[in-house]
Amino acid sequence: MTSLKEICCGLPLNPLPENRGRRKGIPHAPVRTPNLTAQEKKLALRNALRYFPPEIQKKLVLEFAEELRLYGHIYMYRFFPDIEMRAYPIKDYPCKTKSAAAIMLMIMNNLDPSVAQFPQELVTYGGNGQVFSNWAQFWLVMQYLSEMTEEQTLVMYSGHPLGLFPSHRYAPRLIITNGMVIPNYSTRDEYEKMFALGVTMYGQMTAGSYCYIGPQGIVHGTVLTVLNAGRRYLKAEDLSGKVFVTSGLGGMSGAQAKAAVIAGCVGIIAEVDEAALLKRYKQGWLMEISNNLDHCIAQLRGTFSSTRLFKFYSRDARKNKIALSLGYHGNVVDLWERLVYELDTTGELLVDLGSDQTSCHNPFSGGYYPVQLGFEEAKQLLSTNPGKFRTMVQESLRRHVAAINRLADKGMFFWDYGNAFLLEAQRAGADVEKKGGNKTEFRYPSYVQHIMGDIFSLGFGPFRWVCTSGDPQDLATTDSIAMSVLEDSIRRGVSTSVKQQYHDNIRWIREAGRHSLVVGSQARILYSDQRGRVSIAVAINRAISEGRIKAPVVLSRDHHDVSGTDSPYRETSNIYDGSAFCADMAVQNFVGDAFRGATWVALHNGGGVGWGEVINGGFGLVLDGSTEAEERAKMMLSWDVSNGVARRCWSGNDYAYETICQAMKENVMLKVTLPQKVADEDILEQALQS
Repeated sequence: MTSLKEICCGLPLNPLPENRGRRKGIPHAPVRTPNLTAQEKKLALRNALRYFPPEIQKKLVLEFAEELRLYGHIYMYRFFPDIEMRAYPIKDYPCKTKSAAAIMLMIMNNLDPSVAQFPQELVTYGGNGQVFSNWAQFWLVMQYLSEMTEEQTLVMYSGHPLGLFPSHRYAPRLIITNGMVIPNYSTRDEYEKMFALGVTMYGQMTAGSYCYIGPQGIVHGTVLTVLNAGRRYLKAEDLSGKVFVTSGLGGMSGAQAKAAVIAGCVGIIAEVDEAALLKRYKQGWLMEISNNLDHCIAQLRGTFSSTRLFKFYSRDARKNKIALSLGYHGNVVDLWERLVYELDTTGELLVDLGSDQTSCHNPFSGGYYPVQLGFEEAKQLLSTNPGKFRTMVQESLRRHVAAINRLADKGMFFWDYGNAFLLEAQRAGADVEKKGGNKTEFRYPSYVQHIMGDIFSLGFGPFRWVCTSGDPQDLATTDSIAMSVLEDSIRRGVSTSVKQQYHDNIRWIREAGRHSLVVGSQARILYSDQRGRVSIAVAINRAISEGRIKAPVVLSRDHHDVSGTDSPYRETSNIYDGSAFCADMAVQNFVGDAFRGATWVALHNGGGVGWGEVINGGFGLVLDGSTEAEERAKMMLSWDVSNGVARRCWSGNDYAYETICQAMKENVMLKVTLPQKVADEDILEQALQS
């Protein structure tokens, strides 16, 4: 077994580790089909061999060629480290700086098998969200971080460590860019080639920025989405007895099961991959699993059923208003079509709310599996006949939407979860058009447009922190601190809309410990606004200084946030001034975080809705109890929220206008250009007719 000290010594070349190839018993990424020419295959091999001295290249080139042929990418399985991959306590990392040790902890958490979707392919979530492109990069990055001083910055080009460069102690210790491809060449086909060549990488969001915290990272947002969907669509504060149907139990989508139970409803979540289903069940995120549609319906109606996996006497969770997370091992299209059958034969609508979290940002490379085939059969077709696979996926999407439309016409409320489901369904020819809508609108809203958009405009988003001691007691202390900060803010007075969010947050913190949300690092996510983030950060930093928290705390957030992402079909889908396809906000956020105190920053092409569809960025900020850390947090976190609120204000959002005006009152150094409304809309028509 390799030690942390050995991991930090650079590539193990003398002797070379044994090449054990793909490990059995763990999930693996789908085979990629980059369609390289003979010359491009040589280039891919040449690029991979750049990491190794000439005397071992002849030995490695054959296995690299085999990986390229079998899997469509060179992962360098020989160098998969023989270590228990997890977030070790920060004190265990052999580093010269706490910042570097914190980054190493976050990287290893992203690759922890209990966290990562395909750990041996360095994929954290989303089917293709890479931490690195190959294992040589992992070894080099860990070596660089162990050697780094406070006068150096590590520069990362799409997984490749360009090197340590001289900087200064106030600069970021790490700068990451992923997928920064010239716009005209940012297509899926070009991506597949460039990834196979080892020259670019799809970092999703927090995979490539080393800030993923397991499915908890999306649980809070999913809870808020389901609660607010109930408020908006069902006019209900209490969701007991309400049924939520969706799909996906992989990386981020795995949060849906836990979120349904916390929200108090009956959640039925379909998943084609039995390994993913069982993983969530063993982690306690699913209460039941079944491969039998009769059993799923029984939970909504109350009859006996049995399954290959489990046997139950149904409790009729819907009628008895029992919170339940039921994982259906099968294709979600079959589930939707069965619900249509029940409607047609009994007249009863058994579902209230619906969504989808298949990885439709990557539909033709394993992100979405067609209903016409079983899982293993579909994987085989993907590798042998990707053209036919694509055709079947599009046919499946049309069936998928047809069933949803039938149920929605009878009162079920459906929303797109920002996974490009409606976008890909539209491209497949499904009936998702919104009459009179603009190009970012569909028959069903994005959850940002109708559910979460107001939250972003109020400055609320998925703030998070990681306790680097690895001690659950430190996490409990931070939970207590966060709750006290929120309660104090309510006492001091906030607007009605903000108060609702604070109460939801307090409920979340109280529920978090009871629901065993930690998978991997000792982390917490909390949707918070600018005031909340800054106040919580300051309070946590002082607790570190006072010794109440035993080690530094890493602050971060999902890229899916107020300011972090420009994505016209998700985060900025409710921007209606024509700038939804512009990426100034995300780029400015990356730059602004870098010089306002972030420990590391990242900027990505792709994430959420897919390659070429979005620009997004994130950060990590290490709190070590120092006065300097407090000042960095105040400066950087304020900008990290105000940037996006100001942009949303300028686009015409009334909530954002109120929020940024309040921020300017609280900070006289903040001066934002405010929009003037057109008082008389008739003058526009008159001007065009003159």
